[in-house]
Amino acid sequence: VQLQASGGGLVQPGGSLRLSCAASGRAGSPYVMAWFRQAPGKEREFVAAINRSGGRTYYRDSVKGRFIISRDNAKNTVSLQMNSLKPEDTAVYYCAAGVNFISTNRAEYTYWGQGTLVTVSS
Repeated sequence: VQLQASGGGLVQPGGSLRLSCAASGRAGSPYVMAWFRQAPGKEREFVAAINRSGGRTYYRDSVKGRFIISRDNAKNTVSLQMNSLKPEDTAVYYCAAGVNFISTNRAEYTYWGQGTLVTVSS
């Protein structure tokens, strides 16, 4: 499975961005999908995940109410709508695909995209 993330960029605090991740190679629907992020000098951290059907989602506390993860299994894509962005959201965002269940542990995810940079700054 190959994952291609896009949609990053520079946005002012309070603004919005929508990240997308396209899966190819095998159908994306068998996989749990997630977004992680890594800020400079910090470890990669879990952001959000969605189960195979799209009926269940999970978020890290700091993004709850601001970010929305969704998926389109017909198009093999997963998206992350990010609203009310804060400077502390600045990071490289990675999409990931796993095969088991929703997890915040990056070791549970087998496939990773290349990352897209999100910078929140005035």
